Amino acid sequence: MFKEEATIDGKKVSLETGNWAKQADGAIVYRAGNLVLLATVCGESEAKEGQDFFPLTVEYREKTYAAGRFPGGYFKRETRPQEHETLISRIIDRPIRPLFPEGFFAEVQVFVTVLSADPDIAVEGHAVTAASAAIHTSDIPFHGPIAAAVVGRVDGQFVADPGPSLLAKSDIELTVAGSLTHIVMIEGVCEEYSKQDILDAIAFGHKSIKEKIKLQEAMAKKVNRTKRDIKLRLPDLELKKEVYAFATDKMAAANSTKDKLNRQNEIDAVIKDTKAHFEAKLRAEGKDEKSIANSLKEIKEHLYLLEYEVVRDGIFKKGIRYDGRKLDEIRDISVELDVLPSVHGSAVFTRGQTQSLGVVTLGTGNDAQKYENLSGLQSKQFMLHYNFPPFSTGEVKRYSGPGRREIGHGNLAERALKVMVPKQETFPYVIRTVSEILESNGSSSMASVCSGSLALMAAGVPIPRGVSGIAMGLILGDKDDFVVLSDIAGLEDHFGDMDFKVAGTEKGITAFQLDIKLTGVTLDILDSAIEQATKGRAHILGIMNKALAEARSSVSVNAPRITTIQIDPERIGELIGPGGKVIRAIIEKSKSEINVEDSGTVTIASSGGEANEYAKKLIMDLFADVEPGAQFNGTVKRIADFGAFIEILPGKEGLLHISKMAPTRINSVRDVMNEGDMVEVVVTGVDRQGKIELGRKDLVGAGNTRPSRYDEGEGGGDRGGDRGDRDRGGYGGDRGHRGPPRGGDRGRGGPRGGGGSRGGGRDHR
Repeated sequence: MFKEEATIDGKKVSLETGNWAKQADGAIVYRAGNLVLLATVCGESEAKEGQDFFPLTVEYREKTYAAGRFPGGYFKRETRPQEHETLISRIIDRPIRPLFPEGFFAEVQVFVTVLSADPDIAVEGHAVTAASAAIHTSDIPFHGPIAAAVVGRVDGQFVADPGPSLLAKSDIELTVAGSLTHIVMIEGVCEEYSKQDILDAIAFGHKSIKEKIKLQEAMAKKVNRTKRDIKLRLPDLELKKEVYAFATDKMAAANSTKDKLNRQNEIDAVIKDTKAHFEAKLRAEGKDEKSIANSLKEIKEHLYLLEYEVVRDGIFKKGIRYDGRKLDEIRDISVELDVLPSVHGSAVFTRGQTQSLGVVTLGTGNDAQKYENLSGLQSKQFMLHYNFPPFSTGEVKRYSGPGRREIGHGNLAERALKVMVPKQETFPYVIRTVSEILESNGSSSMASVCSGSLALMAAGVPIPRGVSGIAMGLILGDKDDFVVLSDIAGLEDHFGDMDFKVAGTEKGITAFQLDIKLTGVTLDILDSAIEQATKGRAHILGIMNKALAEARSSVSVNAPRITTIQIDPERIGELIGPGGKVIRAIIEKSKSEINVEDSGTVTIASSGGEANEYAKKLIMDLFADVEPGAQFNGTVKRIADFGAFIEILPGKEGLLHISKMAPTRINSVRDVMNEGDMVEVVVTGVDRQGKIELGRKDLVGAGNTRPSRYDEGEGGGDRGGDRGDRDRGGYGGDRGHRGPPRGGDRGRGGPRGGGGSRGGGRDHR
């Protein structure tokens, strides 16, 4: 077994190999604090016949036992990956993929598994580092190592790999990956950062990266593994020369077509013409069918490379892009608002041939997204979902659930907007934004940011400022020169060396994502890209603001109305009631939805404001002190021989004694009322135990009210109860008062209580 360790960012980090998972081509047990990762890599010895791409699979998985927990839900085992596992898989994949040799098409699988969790350590940076270490110490060819770190900033100080509790206090969450000299990947969200803030955060993260790389290099030196000899699929240079001579001018002409579909049709025609020419030539030379098929496949690869060079040469030599734009020019933009009449907010953002329909739905607490990670069950109040149907690119494809790309693009747009979404305390809605990509030719994730921002404002979500997004490209020259492209189209994304997406407001950056197809970029290049992106974002945001500069003053008429009130958390049980009885009664009466949080925040939602106000009144009345003289329209809940129990508020009942039900004597309560009747009553008294005495509203204080001989005598002493409620005692006259001679029955009551179920049963004579 080999082991190497170092102290990085104040934490002991170690790498081990040669003990666990020994049949894998490379396996690293990675430890940092209580975090333990197992990173493995396996690769085929050679590419499959006809393989023309690099089949790399990266899987990140969390085991709930790592945190001493059971999986939630019905099945008590881990099943399909959750969304955050897919996102971390992408974070590992993106920086390591460009580091395999050109022409290496053998299949490779990388697995990173969390075996032990540490709540004080962010896992993303360590997961990338562990994956790199596994590949670097294996016999699989790899131009590494690389490493990554998560950067936060708390109280103005940058911190490396902070856990969830610290990240909750941080104004940035940046995952940066790199080599000793270059940056290869960035993924992050921040609270309206400036360019310099971003560069400082990247530089801070790079210090941690360098230490993690040194640890890997020391480990690889100990292991001293020889890389396997794999036959790389390199081009036939003589055939390439012939193809270029035949097709260069034709490819240049086809690439000057601005419309995406027409351009692709013309390129397809060039490919078809070139393949037909060389097929005829090869047959004339007497080549066999298999040789011809292999040559035609290689010719197609040469044409792809030719297109790549034609596009890049036009940019470098002429400063003009394939669609005629200047390097910093933005495509034409249009905005449509309120395009869907039944939804809560909608907008269409079109930039060139990329078009996103943004739709916002406002919901209540019950609509929050519940998900599980190693910290336990979590709740998501704001979400953005991104859909990319095949018709958006004019293709016919199988269309099922969202793949990794859709999940990643949606997450980027969600994080860009989330910074501006108001807190639940001020805007108590759950918000779902959906981006439907209707047309795509580059940067659909940033179009989703723009359509989402407009749809939120149209829905009346009080975001303080609009958010725009832009995708930047990079073309590197042969002499360390470079050009930065604003608002890249699909072609430039495909053939460029960098895809750098930046989103933000007029005050600063809210989210960013960078992917490099080469070995990395320097901070100087990033500086130029961010500066140019700032101007492009401002241009886009200016057009958006002309359509809708600020959020509408109220939510859509289609949206539910939500009211929040605060109650004492210690009295939540009173609102819920036994078995939920009280809150269910309020919901039924008010026809509203009510959610109660542990903090005492009560959220009331309904389709109309009147229902909200009624529910709010019922809740406030529940906690209000009932005082003599207060009037209520109550419901008869129970009837006893001596009176009726009237619910005057949810969960609060008072006794309307038989003697106070009518201006003349009655023989039975049921002569004047039954369960479920509505009765207007007045509170006539509240004793020290909070028991409430009631009188009929139309009788209290009236001249025809019977003498109070029943008030004091009949019904017996205080706390008297019916026989079914002995322990509590019941309602009756005061113990200190005596009734008229022979008044009242000797009713059997509860402890210390007088007459109960038989109280008042015998007439006063």
